[in-house]
Amino acid sequence: METLTSTIIYSSKEAELFEGPIFDPTNKLLYFVSILDGLVYCYSPISNEILSIKLDSPTSNVYLTESKKVVIIASKNGFFEANFNCLETSFKFQIDIADNVRYNDGIQDPIGRLIIGTMGYPDVEKGLGKVYSYHNGNCKIIIDHTTISNGLAFSHDNRFMYFIDTPTKQIAKYKYDIETGSVNFVSNVVEFTEKGSPDGMAIDKNGMLWVAEWGGSCVSQWNPNTGKKINEIKLPHSNVTSCCFDENENLFITAANDPSDNELRGSALYYLNLNKSNQ
Repeated sequence: METLTSTIIYSSKEAELFEGPIFDPTNKLLYFVSILDGLVYCYSPISNEILSIKLDSPTSNVYLTESKKVVIIASKNGFFEANFNCLETSFKFQIDIADNVRYNDGIQDPIGRLIIGTMGYPDVEKGLGKVYSYHNGNCKIIIDHTTISNGLAFSHDNRFMYFIDTPTKQIAKYKYDIETGSVNFVSNVVEFTEKGSPDGMAIDKNGMLWVAEWGGSCVSQWNPNTGKKINEIKLPHSNVTSCCFDENENLFITAANDPSDNELRGSALYYLNLNKSNQ
């Protein structure tokens, strides 16, 4: 296991739950959310500028658009377009979800479908969540009876979708039909047997899965073909929530508050230069 040093880019002692980082490689911007605060952030690694927009309900994740500094934000009260050029939002649409759930992790497929999972809110209930696929005004359930729908990633050939339902402590593999957006369960390819539970997830250029571990103080790297752990990178925060790659295959990582940790309060955004190990 490699020993690499992470850098805190941004932190908030008041924030409970930083999540959902996504990097825009065209404009070199990072977006992430503070779920329970209803906030979405736009961070420039070049200028170190960080902007925020507040919505009126818990946010969950960000989808990129073709416009610079314009994204789609999923929040409990619907999907909004957020324009960081003028710091304004506009309502776009809502999916018919139950009152006692909120959105959680999501991803966009190569033809533009917005895929997003749900979980019980304010109370987590077993089997209450679902994973939806939305495109051009049409919505369908592709995975049902989840509890905490979390990490999503596509294989590079888009033939498979990986998915985490956190309490299962496994990564599931689904066959993905790019024409219809339908999925078929193949198998569970990774099982977490230690303290940490899998949360958000990203896939690297070699098809390996990088998983943020809630309660595990780390991001771990896994081979989905063998189910074996390749690497584990420790972080100061215990509740690591998600991760994404920048244009150079380095990691941005979000972490949430741990009420039992009196010294390291709040949430944080980390940066990890993985290429240092290859220099």
